[in-house]
Amino acid sequence: MTAPLPKDAAEVEALNDTFARTHDIDAYYAESSPIIRFIEGRRLATIRRFMSLPRGARLLEIGCGGGHVLRMFPEQQLTGVDVSGEMLEKARRNLAGLDATLLKGDVAQHGLADRSFDGIVCTEVLEHVVDPNHVLAEIARLLAPNGKAVITFPNDRLINAAKTLIRRSGLARVGPLRRIEWGGDHYHFHVWSLAEMRSLLEQRFRIEQESHAPSRIAPVRCCFLVRLRG
Repeated sequence: MTAPLPKDAAEVEALNDTFARTHDIDAYYAESSPIIRFIEGRRLATIRRFMSLPRGARLLEIGCGGGHVLRMFPEQQLTGVDVSGEMLEKARRNLAGLDATLLKGDVAQHGLADRSFDGIVCTEVLEHVVDPNHVLAEIARLLAPNGKAVITFPNDRLINAAKTLIRRSGLARVGPLRRIEWGGDHYHFHVWSLAEMRSLLEQRFRIEQESHAPSRIAPVRCCFLVRLRG
């Protein structure tokens, strides 16, 4: 099941601010169950491996949240964009002392120049936006000719099936599985299968590498390294 699409930009911002207040992203990375932290640790490690860049490279994250991804790249020129002012406040704290510019709103509204980034990250974001194709078009516009983008999705078909089993078994009432809703999946507007993820990306990009967290046989997070076609 997906959430109903918001009516306008103001409602999008309000929803994301509510999400930021009710799902503390700092606590999510630091205090969620060991299973979740293991999976997210594998996702972050994959992003870091895929997005290997030289010192001083220009790196953009669309949907930067609390800055936990950008802070893995302290030697780069960082730009983060997010629609939530609440999230950007967390990002400012987490990126203090780094060469980071933070922008609020839609990535298209800030006048960022075509082909101006060596690397772009968009992780666990497309399911939260009204028009994923708009975001992907902006990534294609902003990416330098030899640049690379890392785009990740949650495998919600697998995640939702697992959560249903956990609830029915009663395990959601005990131990580390009590917080299975912490990820905020009810804020997702879109759900894709792995094949649909690949098809969506291949409309604009060439998929160079694909990896899954925690593993190929349990693809909870699906990570893609892509480059411009041609």
